[in-house]
Amino acid sequence: MYIDAKARQLALVLVELLANTGIPASGKSTFADLLYKYTDSILQNDPRNSVRAILVLLDGWHLTRAQLDQFPDPKLARDRRGSHWNFDGPNLREEVLPETERIITAPSFDHAIKDPTSHAVQIHPQHRIVIIEGLYTALDVDSWREAALLLDERWYLELDFEEAQKRLVNRNLVSGVAKDPAEAVWRAEANGMPNGRFLLTNTVEATRVITSVEDPVLALPA
Repeated sequence: MYIDAKARQLALVLVELLANTGIPASGKSTFADLLYKYTDSILQNDPRNSVRAILVLLDGWHLTRAQLDQFPDPKLARDRRGSHWNFDGPNLREEVLPETERIITAPSFDHAIKDPTSHAVQIHPQHRIVIIEGLYTALDVDSWREAALLLDERWYLELDFEEAQKRLVNRNLVSGVAKDPAEAVWRAEANGMPNGRFLLTNTVEATRVITSVEDPVLALPA
C-alpha cells in the first residue's frame, strides 16, 4: 500500500469530509492512518495554520454484542459481525448547530472489550479535515447513502478479490481472530468476502480510485 503523487497533492487540499473505503483487506486502515499522519504533519509544520486533521473509524458504529444478542438469530448476527446490518447506520448522521465552538463526538471501538465506546473521539472546530475510514463509508443503501452523499471526497482502494482473500485469511491468523487456517478461510469466505461483494454492488460513485499495492514497509503493527 502506498500514497501516490496525486493522493499527496489531494492531501494538501482543505477537505472537510473524506471517506476512505474498499473491500476487506484492501488496506483501508493502513492507508487512512498514513494519510492522516501525512496530512496533519503538513498542517502542523505551517506556524500560520491552526487547522488540523483527524481520523475517525467506522468501527465505532458497530452494534454491541448485547445488541446482537437481541437479533432473531444471535449466532448468525455474531458470525456476520462486520456486515452493514449490524452497524448502527441511522446514527451516522448528527445535526450540527451553527455554534463556532461546538465539539462533535464520535464513537470508537475497544478491541479489549470487543465493543464500541461512545463519545471516544472529539472533533473540534480546528479539525477541518476529517478522514473517515471504513468498509461502508460510501455505501449506497438507506441511511448510509444519506451520510455518503454529505462527503466531499470518497476514495476507493481497488484490489481484486483473489488477492483480498489471501490477505484476509492471513490477517485472521496473525490477529488471532482464527485459531487455525481452516477457521481463517471459513471466516473470510463466510463473512469478509460476501461483505466485499455487497459493497461493490452498492457503492456511491467514488471521487478517486487508488490501486492497493502490498508494501510490508508501510504495514501497520499486527
